[in-house]
Amino acid sequence: MSLKHILGLDHVVVTVRDLDASARHWERLGFTVSPRGTHSPILGTGNYTIMFGEDYLELLGILTETEQNKPTRDYLAKREGLERAAFTTDDAAAGAAELKSRGLEALGPVHFGRPVDLPNGSTGEARFNVFRWPLDQNPGGLRIFACQHLTRETVWIPELQSHANGATRIDRVEVLAADPKAAAEHLSRLIDEPATAVGDAWKVPSGGKRADFLFYDAASFAKRYPEAVRAGAADGGATAIVLATSDLDRAAKALGALAVTHDKAVSAPANAGSGVIVSFVSQ
Repeated sequence: MSLKHILGLDHVVVTVRDLDASARHWERLGFTVSPRGTHSPILGTGNYTIMFGEDYLELLGILTETEQNKPTRDYLAKREGLERAAFTTDDAAAGAAELKSRGLEALGPVHFGRPVDLPNGSTGEARFNVFRWPLDQNPGGLRIFACQHLTRETVWIPELQSHANGATRIDRVEVLAADPKAAAEHLSRLIDEPATAVGDAWKVPSGGKRADFLFYDAASFAKRYPEAVRAGAADGGATAIVLATSDLDRAAKALGALAVTHDKAVSAPANAGSGVIVSFVSQ
């Protein structure tokens, strides 16, 4: 039986060492980047967001070391990149309880917030309840958690949802794993969605009409992306974000000299996207 309180992919977290510099790098890829946010002191982190229709990308950096952000600091000691994926939940407390009823010791829920600079010059607040799957449950090296938005109007701001590259949503998250089938089946068990073979990859839907997760081995991943695109990518873990764009030519123009065209897609190399391959396909 599917998890009742998980509604599909909400956002992905790209963890970076220099938060402000990374925001400028992503702007150069044709994204509209939000003003910088500062999370509650318990988290000790700051962020920039890149908003789409129902989902988004989050650039996350450490501002102050806390117990809560130790896993992120451990990740950054090895690499920058796509550290976590968040699922939308309609009730974080009920979602955590549902995991516990299945023998998974969920962490949370935790409540936090951050100030938001609004287009009219005023300041609002974005507030969330989140819970995490146990830290040792990280299929293909990807940590997962769930996020309940209490103030969607201060996160999905229309002025932030239009991008020079035409991006409209996350189409899929691609994970490089030594054993793609095992990693996909692991995620399948954690979120109660089926794992199926699709060509040379294994796919797990995130729920509803939201993005899919695809798991590849090194050989199939190398066939999918030219060497120039894989420059700067890690040899394991979540490695690529594929975004739907309203206009593939527009995406290529926004990327400029970084654009690599291949297999009906346009991609920017990982070394231009904080260790993450950023790829665009027609919506």
